[in-house]
Amino acid sequence: MGKSKKYLLSLKLNQKLTLLIILTIGIPMLILSILFFRSIKESKIKDRIKNIEVDFTQNYAQIQKTVEMCSLSTQIVINSHNFWNELNRFCKEEKTDTEELLDFYHNDIKAFEKLVNSNPYLYQIRIYVDSKDMQEMMPVLYRKERMKNLSWARNGKYKSGWYFDYEDTIFPLHVMKPENHIVSLITKVEKEISATIEIATKMDTLFPSIYSSNEEDWTCFIDETGYYYYNTHYYSRWLKSTDKILKEMPENLDTGYTKQMKIDGIPVIICYKPMKEFGGHLLRIVSLEKDFATVNQQQNSFWIIFICIVVLLIFLTNQMLAIILRQFYITIANIRHVQNGDLSVRIPIKTNDEIGELGAQINTMLDRISELMEESIKREILVKDSEIRALQNQINAHFIYNVLESIKMMAEIEEKYSISDAVTSLGKLLRYSMKWVAKNVTVEEEIDYIKNYLALINLRFDNEIYLSLNIPDRVYEQEIPKMSLQPIIENAIYHGIEGMTEDTNIYIKGVIHGHYCTIEITDAGRGMTEEEVENLKRKIDGVIETSGSSGNGIGLKNVQDRIKISFGDEYGIGISSKLGCYTKVIVKIPFV
Repeated sequence: MGKSKKYLLSLKLNQKLTLLIILTIGIPMLILSILFFRSIKESKIKDRIKNIEVDFTQNYAQIQKTVEMCSLSTQIVINSHNFWNELNRFCKEEKTDTEELLDFYHNDIKAFEKLVNSNPYLYQIRIYVDSKDMQEMMPVLYRKERMKNLSWARNGKYKSGWYFDYEDTIFPLHVMKPENHIVSLITKVEKEISATIEIATKMDTLFPSIYSSNEEDWTCFIDETGYYYYNTHYYSRWLKSTDKILKEMPENLDTGYTKQMKIDGIPVIICYKPMKEFGGHLLRIVSLEKDFATVNQQQNSFWIIFICIVVLLIFLTNQMLAIILRQFYITIANIRHVQNGDLSVRIPIKTNDEIGELGAQINTMLDRISELMEESIKREILVKDSEIRALQNQINAHFIYNVLESIKMMAEIEEKYSISDAVTSLGKLLRYSMKWVAKNVTVEEEIDYIKNYLALINLRFDNEIYLSLNIPDRVYEQEIPKMSLQPIIENAIYHGIEGMTEDTNIYIKGVIHGHYCTIEITDAGRGMTEEEVENLKRKIDGVIETSGSSGNGIGLKNVQDRIKISFGDEYGIGISSKLGCYTKVIVKIPFV
């Protein structure tokens, strides 16, 4: 709690306001979204249950229709008095006229065939007669011993009722392929002759839902003995749970039962219907896993969109608050500049609200402070001027210049013109060095200083150092920090040229490159290896610390620092060299 509070207090004002707005809007939206999806889920499940109940009722009605058709067909056969009379006569007479048999077949047997062919719910009508002399008339009339080929009558202990899921093996397998999954209504008839009526239909006709089962929807029929009938070609994960489901059902369910529950953690709908005609039950299990997954997927999609909207809302709100509070942040930024010692800043007034009024009052305060400081500075300048005048009275630079002029005149009188020229160069050198300037000097002034410097340097050496210049007039006019080229010339002499026994050149070239120009200073001296150049560059850039000893690059680093301070980090010096050939220093300055 303490860390959360500390974090909230550390946020900027616009961030705090953004957080407050998002919480005010987001929390109610979050609650409403949860309630909305809960309602959708419940509604979807209710609709799903309703559809399953309707479908289950339709399947039950299909079963009832098929049962009624089988029962009606049985009654039609039983009530066919002409059929039974003719059948009784044919069984009792030893000799039967062929013409009468044909009439019996075309009139009575064909009528039963037409009944089967015209009714899609029926598979077969068969009548088994207890007579060894009776002529069989397929596919309707058979002798009783033929019935023993069927599984429900093999042991002879059959009774009237329904028999489920058997193969039609009335004929041997080599005669015809048996039809699987047959269900029949068996009725024993005791008239003048003993007979058994078999009204057969197919299991998938009687129970279509059983054979259309899949991973999500499974149906089975449980007969009065507790035997399960289901699609054996499809393994169901629900089969092992049916006993548990039936035990948990309430007793005396005469009208059916629908319930939502979980099996092994999977939500399902259980539909149960007692089948009084068969003495069994119809059970259907429908998985709601995909329905829940669909709702969850929709919910996840909504949350992704919701989060994106919230993020966008946070961004837009933060931007709008930043615009509203821009005057406030401008005021704070300028106050920070004042805190760092810059009293020249003034707060631009963008609004007329309370924050804008605060900025105006701060500007008034800064104006007053500037006036007071300006007065204080003027007093300090007066004091310093007095001190400088006192020093000038003690040591007057003009005295030195006058002495040098006297020496020059004496040398000329004695016709020592080389001494006269040297004194002239020294005078100019001292005048340039001792001249105080507030700003930078021109490249032309710096080059003149270098000429005088080289004139004095050549007095020390037996060989001559020549200065070659290739500088455009516009480069001469550019400004450069005072004494920034001379240290480079000095380095070229002492580290590249000194010790050579022949005349040499120092070449200075000026090049204009758009918004900047370069001054290239090249000496034909000893040069450096690549390792020495790289090491010197690191010293100039401050990567390697330099000391005050000679030859360690401190002079070039000072030039680099002064150029960057005057013009910015994009300007400065670069170095290239080849051992035994040359060393080139490139000075980059802005072109105005």
